[in-house]
This record gives sequence, structure tokens and C-alpha cells, in this order.
Amino acid sequence: MIKIAWHPIYAHPLPEGHRFPMLKYELIPEQLLHEGVIEPENLFEPEPIAEDIILLTHDKMYWQLLKALTLPPKEQRRIGFPLNAELVERELRITQGTIDGAKFAMREGVAFNVAGGTHHAGSNWGEGFCLLNDQAITANYLLNNDLSKRILIIDLDVHQGNGTAEIFNKESRVYTFSMHGDKNFPFRKETSNLDVPLPDNIEDEAYLDALTVNLKKAFAEANPDFVFYLSGVDVLSTDKLGKLALTKAGCKERDRIVLEACKTKNLPVQVSMGGGYSADIKDIVDAHCNTYRLAFDMFT
Repeated sequence: MIKIAWHPIYAHPLPEGHRFPMLKYELIPEQLLHEGVIEPENLFEPEPIAEDIILLTHDKMYWQLLKALTLPPKEQRRIGFPLNAELVERELRITQGTIDGAKFAMREGVAFNVAGGTHHAGSNWGEGFCLLNDQAITANYLLNNDLSKRILIIDLDVHQGNGTAEIFNKESRVYTFSMHGDKNFPFRKETSNLDVPLPDNIEDEAYLDALTVNLKKAFAEANPDFVFYLSGVDVLSTDKLGKLALTKAGCKERDRIVLEACKTKNLPVQVSMGGGYSADIKDIVDAHCNTYRLAFDMFT
């Protein structure tokens, strides 16, 4: 059975001005249940991650300040909102959900986290609404526990996975591939193993052509036994922050290309949802749900 990490705390309301994007964390599982794509048994509620696992990836001092809610104001501004205990717990459960999901993916072929994709968090910083880097922590967990030897992280959120790139810049066993808007946040980019910067307003055909070529290259160079996929839907033309011009059909085809490549190569894939900031919440939820619809058709 394909498993999906979800917890009520995922939809924890942020400070004023940040609440709208959080609605999707409630609506995605509700929509999938309504359609009959999933059953309640597909969902699981992760526990908070253990501190020793966090410290495989993140700097001890950064984590201690984060845990104590004593990050300096400048660092909190970089994250994008003031810290509180519930937000930290939310991140801990998201990250454990990705670890659990990776283990489920090894059994079922694919697994999901309704949240996650916190790719702006570096080894000693948080940024862009990301406190801990869920897929990076999980990649290090797999390596440290001899569950994987070579990992590919496919990041197709509209923003570069700068934190992920920084964390693994000296780790040859993890290959980072980020295809993102060139003139978008973060404005100081890190160096991934494979970066594909895209021009503003790129449309479906050119985007999918670039993905096809570079995904083939990434798989060839990474030679992975496990894959992480960050499937942000902020690539849509309707996105308020994205600057790209994909249709929902184009976004769905993007997901099909990635998931089909993993299935064809018999590689387990853990999927975290990443960003999505379209003005109409229905566009965000439908585009995210397409990723699940495809996977359930393909892997069950």
C-alpha cells in the first residue's frame, strides 16, 4: 500500500500573511479521499524526528538555537516568520514523515509527504519558510544506516534547492539536480551537481524538453539506488511567485516523466510536495493531486 505522511500540525496557521498557502495541507488529502484515489489507511501520522538524526545534517549550534527558539532576529527574518514551538514541532514531524516515507518507498516503489520539500534550509541556516531540510536529512539517514549507497535528489520546485546543494557539496554519494527559475529566489544560488536555470515565462514544450535531456543526464551521472523528488507546483503560470508559464497539463507531464523514469529503472522514490502559490487554492491543490493520481495509477 502506498503511504502518505500527513499530520494535523502540517496545517498549523502561520502568522498573518502566511496562512493561505497552508490550506493546501488540509485540502490535498481531503480531495484525494473524496475522489477515492486514497483510503484513510494510506495516510500515516509521523512522530517528531530524533535529535541525533537531525545532527547528521544540521549544525549543532543552529539546531540548539532553533530548538530553544533563540535564533537571532536576523536569522528569523531569513526564515520568513517568527519562531514558535509549534512550528518547530511541525518541522520535526515533517522530517520524520520523509524518513518513514523513504522506508515505505523501498517496499512499495513510491511514497509521499503532503508537506516537506524544505530545500532552502542549509547545514547551519533556515531560509524561505524552511527550518530543517527534510530530504537532505533523510538522505543522510539512509546513507548512515546503509539503506542506500547512491542517492539522486530531483528538485523541480521553481526555486533552486540551495540548502540541499550546500549540504551535499562535498558528499559524492548524493547527486543534486535542480531545475529552477534563473531570476527567482534565492538570489544567491549554491552549486548543485546539475543546475538548470530557466528563463522567465518558459512554457510547457521548452520546459519538458529541458527536463527530458537533463533528467537523463542526472540519472546517468548519479547512478542512484534511491531517488528523492521535490514536486513543487510553483512552476504554474498562475503562480504568484514562480515567473514560469507551465499549464497544469504541463506540470502533470513533468511528474509523469520523473515517476515513469523511476519506475522503469526500478528505483524507489520519495516525493515531497514543495511550493505552490497560485492565487486560486484550487489550482494549487489540483496540481499537487495530479502527482498522487499519476503515482497511484502507475504504482498500484
